Amino acid sequence: MQLNVDINRFARETAQGQMDPDEVVPCGAPTLSSVELLWTQAIAYTREKSPASFDQWFAGVQFDGMTDGVLSLRARDEFVRQWVEDYFLPTLADQLRAHTGLSIQVRWTIGGALERPVSSPTAPFAPVRPRPLTLRTPAADAPRPAALAVVSAPPRVPAPVEGMNAKYTFANFVVGPSNQLAHAASMAAAEVGGRRHNPLFICGGTGLGKTHLVHAIAHRVREERPEARIVYISAERFVNEFVQALTDQRMNDFRGRYRERCDLLLVDDIHFLAGKTQTQEEFFHAFNALHQASKQIVVTSDKYPQQLDKMEERLVSRFQWGLVADIHAPELETRVAIIRKKAQLENIELPDDVCLYVAQSIRSNVRELEGTLIRLAAKASLLQKPVELGFARTEIALAGATRPNEASVEDIQRIVCHHFKLRSIDLLSKDRHKSIAFARHVAMYLCKQRLKCSFPELGRAFGNRDHTTVISAVRKVDALRVADPEVRAHIEALERKLGTVE
Repeated sequence: MQLNVDINRFARETAQGQMDPDEVVPCGAPTLSSVELLWTQAIAYTREKSPASFDQWFAGVQFDGMTDGVLSLRARDEFVRQWVEDYFLPTLADQLRAHTGLSIQVRWTIGGALERPVSSPTAPFAPVRPRPLTLRTPAADAPRPAALAVVSAPPRVPAPVEGMNAKYTFANFVVGPSNQLAHAASMAAAEVGGRRHNPLFICGGTGLGKTHLVHAIAHRVREERPEARIVYISAERFVNEFVQALTDQRMNDFRGRYRERCDLLLVDDIHFLAGKTQTQEEFFHAFNALHQASKQIVVTSDKYPQQLDKMEERLVSRFQWGLVADIHAPELETRVAIIRKKAQLENIELPDDVCLYVAQSIRSNVRELEGTLIRLAAKASLLQKPVELGFARTEIALAGATRPNEASVEDIQRIVCHHFKLRSIDLLSKDRHKSIAFARHVAMYLCKQRLKCSFPELGRAFGNRDHTTVISAVRKVDALRVADPEVRAHIEALERKLGTVE
């Protein structure tokens, strides 16, 4: 009897509880080597720590063997390699080291097709406890023992989190360069819980995925730690609850909910607290209580912390204690992927040319992108027409979705940062390094030239600077553009890039 053994499949199914490592192997079948068995045992042990996260990241990793302590792995891209190396490899290497006595080193190969990924992001949640891996070869006619009935306690169903959208999960979030940092930080916040990236401050324009990530964090924590007490609330509702607690003289209950009976606090649209002094005071004390207890805090805003008007300085400084992760408008490739994902979730048949046209037409945010797709599908269904390119062109034109000259301050800041290889937060910081100051001045100049913004508005958009600073920057760059060919080349290159956004 011939039997081909695929070590990656064997390891994957063992880790996901689909194959028993003590499974009987027929006589004459090739057996797994000791190295392959050690690998299988090590990944089973590693997956047990965080099954859902393991499945997602190891779907982009392939095992290519191990020789003399050198572990050969292939990663789909550099981002997957970095994440696996930071969060999974220490445990994996410790397991291999414990069984081999060798100093484990990893040799990575980046890119290329993964024919045998270790795991699958859609694999069922089935944690297993690793056992000694031994293969037995019984007599061909030996009867198999009858299966034993196993009585186990019913699985604990996590309590629902109020206000959560079941579709907003990490699996349904499309990752691209515009949101990669925020996605990675959210994954880390969901897994570590209070020890890194605390607080996590996610900022970005309307409809770019901030709320999706916050809900995804709650879903992941609820799945992996059912006992965790999760509180998700918008800043507006926090204000309303605070006012109601004052009115009903129930401040002890209100404070207990946010300071003591909370393991994960998720607050959407924190900028809504601006100007509300008493509510900011209460949130400040709740923040301190949770942070000191190493409880994870995640907040979202449409602005960077230093851009928040009428917000107490002590709160702004605390928002910057952890990680500030920004989200920008998605690039064309990411928009195409978002549309395809949404069409798949909604069971909409969408031709590739329609998908590309919608992505090229809608550039502002993800919410409008998804809304346009749903509107097209709904109207096509009512008229009993297929969603084809001609139909999409007509409907999008009627809806006025294609609007030129829509570049925003955030668009210009993002493109300038990409051009000068800086982070968005650098433009808003107090850093006066020559290269950063020059990029900041160019961004201010382009904003003033292309947008109908006043100098005070631009000052607030660039880290709450005085309007005289913006006036000086605009005049300086205007003069340099005439006198310095290098500056003129930078500005012309940026204007060409902005032309593709508009």
